[in-house]
This record gives sequence, C-alpha cells and structure tokens, in this order.
Amino acid sequence: MNLSPATLLTFTLPVWFPALTLAQSGHWEGAIQVPNKELAVQVDLAKDEKGGWFGTIDIPPQNLKGFPLSNVTVKGNSVGFAMKGVPGDPDFDGKLSADGQSIAGIFSQGGASLSFALKRTGDAKIEAPAKSTAISKELEGSWEGVLSVNGQELHLILKMANQPDGTAAGNIVSVDQGGAEIPITSITQKDSNLKLEVKSIAATYNGDFKAGALAGEWTQGGGTLPLNFKRQGTAEKK
Repeated sequence: MNLSPATLLTFTLPVWFPALTLAQSGHWEGAIQVPNKELAVQVDLAKDEKGGWFGTIDIPPQNLKGFPLSNVTVKGNSVGFAMKGVPGDPDFDGKLSADGQSIAGIFSQGGASLSFALKRTGDAKIEAPAKSTAISKELEGSWEGVLSVNGQELHLILKMANQPDGTAAGNIVSVDQGGAEIPITSITQKDSNLKLEVKSIAATYNGDFKAGALAGEWTQGGGTLPLNFKRQGTAEKK
C-alpha cells in the first residue's frame, strides 16, 4: 500500500467552468493557468427538470472526480459557479464565446486570481448519484475519527442527517487539510451496517454501528485503512 497524508483526501485549489446559454449544456475541457504550468480540468453542465443549472467538475491531476458545483449562474454570455466547502472559496467568472464553443475567464481562490479557458467537446456526462437510504436516529449528527497514514494522523468529522425526501445526506470534513468539506455521494444503511461513497475523491467507507460507535474501513487509491468514528467530542486521540 502506498498511501500518504499528502495524497490521501487531497483536495486543493480546484476550479470549474460552465458554458451556457439557453441550450449550452455540455462537456467542457481545458485548464487553469497556475504558476509555471496548466491545471487540467473538465466541467459538465446541464439543466434540471425545473430549468435550473447544475454541474460537476473533474480535476484529474488532483484525483478529483464528479465534485458538485454550487451557485451556478448564467446571464447572457456570463457564466459563474463556486465550489462549496473547499478552502479558499473557489469561484469562477467567465464569458461564453459568440459561437458558444468556448469559455474564458478568471478563477479566484484564497485571494489568488488565475485565468482559465475551456472548450466544449460534447454532451454533458453527469452520472446520477446512487440512491441514499434514510439512516437511524442514532447515526444522525456529527462524528469524529482519526485516519492513521504512515505514522501520521488525519482528523475527520463525519456529518449526516435525514432529509425531507426520506434519504440521508452529509459530508466529511478534513480538519487537517484546511477544513475542506467533502460531500458524500451516497449514504446507505442496512441494519447496523453503514456504507458511504465519496465519489469526488474516489473513496468509500464501510462500517458497523455498535455500542454507540462506528467501526470500519476507509478505502481510497487502492489502499484500505481502519477508521473508527465516535460522537464528536468523545473520539480518542491517538
């Protein structure tokens, strides 16, 4: 297993870009101009059944995939979006070209402003997330755990709650990585077993609830590590 705190749960300086006008949903590929290199990105944009815009962003060099965009706005040839919960409050502001095939603008994060450019390469490729179930009252709320990686520790906070539609939703906060809030793609509970899928960082968690705690395993990047959660404020520090 080749895992390290530097790569596990890595979640830094992302960006995303939409390109839209009434029918301009699609798959967009391009790059952000970071110092001395380009950061490759892919953005997918589409309209929902109510006519609102939504999308996801992939950043292959950072193993980020399918991260949901927030505050997607389209006004004339202006396109904007944000990445909720990411340190530095990433924000995108761009302009759609006259032919509707490219977007260029400024990506802002943590006081830095960088240029970006995207080109439309086809239809949107947004996968529908797996259907979550409801969770028991005992699992709702905030949990904390410590992931030990090659002698170092990553402190995590797991937050879960049932929604009005009868399914559970939540996120994982990586405390030692700037407090990044990573959305959980799906939450499923069967009896005492809890499974989490965190698609944006290609990770899963499989644990069992017993005696007021969760005991399980975190899988990411081809490796599996033990990870236990206790109610926030009661987790043992290793």
